[in-house]
Amino acid sequence: MTDSSATVRPDRRAELAAGLAHIRTRIADACAEVGRDRAEVTMIAVTKTYPASDVLALAGLGVTDMGENRDQEAAGKAAEVAAAGVRPRWHFIGQLQRNKARSVVRYADAVHSVDSVRLARALASAAADRESPLDAMVQVSLDGDAARGGALPGSADPGAGLEPVAEAVAEGSGLRLVGLMAVAPLGWEPDRAFARLAEVAGAFRAVHPGATALSAGMSGDFEIAIRYGATHVRVGSALLGMRPTLR
Repeated sequence: MTDSSATVRPDRRAELAAGLAHIRTRIADACAEVGRDRAEVTMIAVTKTYPASDVLALAGLGVTDMGENRDQEAAGKAAEVAAAGVRPRWHFIGQLQRNKARSVVRYADAVHSVDSVRLARALASAAADRESPLDAMVQVSLDGDAARGGALPGSADPGAGLEPVAEAVAEGSGLRLVGLMAVAPLGWEPDRAFARLAEVAGAFRAVHPGATALSAGMSGDFEIAIRYGATHVRVGSALLGMRPTLR
């Protein structure tokens, strides 16, 4: 459920502004450390479980990209934000069921979690009538754990191998293959996870040179992800605070 009020409390806006300044500094420092241009990295504010008023406040502070991971929450929140005259770039970042594809393509500008040929085809069909293609990233499984989602690098599986999924996205008339996404597996050190992802991404770009986006890193590890080439970092609690403390 979202807070239907478009009014942002001054104390909450100040809290978000402070969090945003800190995150921007962390990103700039991480880029400087490895000689990357700060403009190469997009921060996605992960607003799942937070009210629409927070999205409006962040937009007012100059944040252009918002992330959600549940369609049931995201669809209503996106509509509420649009009704207030604000249109951020929405990123769907969670595991997605095929029967939600038609809903998601109505508000999302990008889907980061395409992990099967069947999902790619469902999204392509649903996005066929869009004015502009839906940006799609293939989610990579770094440890082969199917329960956590992700296509399998090097697998010949026609339904869930990385290359078959990428080809299904590339062939979808309503989709645009823009890159890869991954989540560090449970129990893996971030360096291990993002080094593996960089290796997969390098091979992937050799086949799909236009697919240069790399969505990786969250509040606690995005500096390491930037070190290994992340172009999109997904920041929730470090920016918005812990949800139970919000009113």
